[in-house]
Amino acid sequence: MSLNAHLDTLKKKHRDMSEAIEQAQRAPGIDGLEVADMKKQKMRLKEEIARLSN
Repeated sequence: MSLNAHLDTLKKKHRDMSEAIEQAQRAPGIDGLEVADMKKQKMRLKEEIARLSN
């Protein structure tokens, strides 16, 4: 897989994670720890994207 393709995949995962977090926050009874874990995963994706972009 080329670097650009890998970056595109990571960016798509980041967008998908953003949408999942928004949906989870709107859902009644969602576990706050689960949302926090999702946010951490999203942050790791963002950091990886930034690292590979430089």
